[in-house]
Amino acid sequence: MKRFWIRKVVGIIMIAIVGLFLLGSLVMFLWNGLLPVLFHFPLISFWQALGLLLLSKILFGGFRGAHWGRHRWKEKMQEKWQRMTPEEREKFKAEWTSRCGSRRRFGQDQPVE
Repeated sequence: MKRFWIRKVVGIIMIAIVGLFLLGSLVMFLWNGLLPVLFHFPLISFWQALGLLLLSKILFGGFRGAHWGRHRWKEKMQEKWQRMTPEEREKFKAEWTSRCGSRRRFGQDQPVE
């Protein structure tokens, strides 16, 4: 089981690295393809493109995490949990225990937060 989690963490790190590379490259190619021609801006390097991504995240996105419907999903899940019968709740718990292992705890008539 420990190997599974190690591989999962390594996989997530690799996906994040590849994602940063792709986003940085995309920003660099779009900037260098459009802005010098349209507005006579200078060409930028890959690292400058990553800096622009970070700057835009700071200015426009903040660092509080993504909130795209997170609270709405949580509210929907709580409503669904309240409408479940005790048998449906036990079936739900068993399904998620088999998927995630026993480390996930389900509260008394409350979904996991």
